[in-house]
Amino acid sequence: MKLDLDFRSDVPLTNQIVEQIQQQLAGGALKPNDQLPTVRALALELRVNFNTVARAYRTLDEAGVISTQQGRGTYILEKTPPEASQRLRRDALESLARRYLEETARLGVGKQEAIEIIRSLNP
Repeated sequence: MKLDLDFRSDVPLTNQIVEQIQQQLAGGALKPNDQLPTVRALALELRVNFNTVARAYRTLDEAGVISTQQGRGTYILEKTPPEASQRLRRDALESLARRYLEETARLGVGKQEAIEIIRSLNP
């Protein structure tokens, strides 16, 4: 599992972790029964505080996306409930759009122009 955090973003690191795991699940990079790294291992890999990853995992657990089993690890659940699956997909798309607009703004491109670029790519 590869996560890329943007330490300069206004989006909190916990939210970035949640969003990227959701995106990987929605995109098929993560599948049911896949094991996630331990909280400590992921925190070390990402160079963030242990509590940041713990909060992200707790959020995903409460959403019914993952299950943490003491002594066994953290796994993607077999089947995400349909309403959670739709919400994950929507959240992942919103996150991608938000990042796109942030990046285009850094380039000095206005929101409307950025949207027009997307429209021109999808005839």
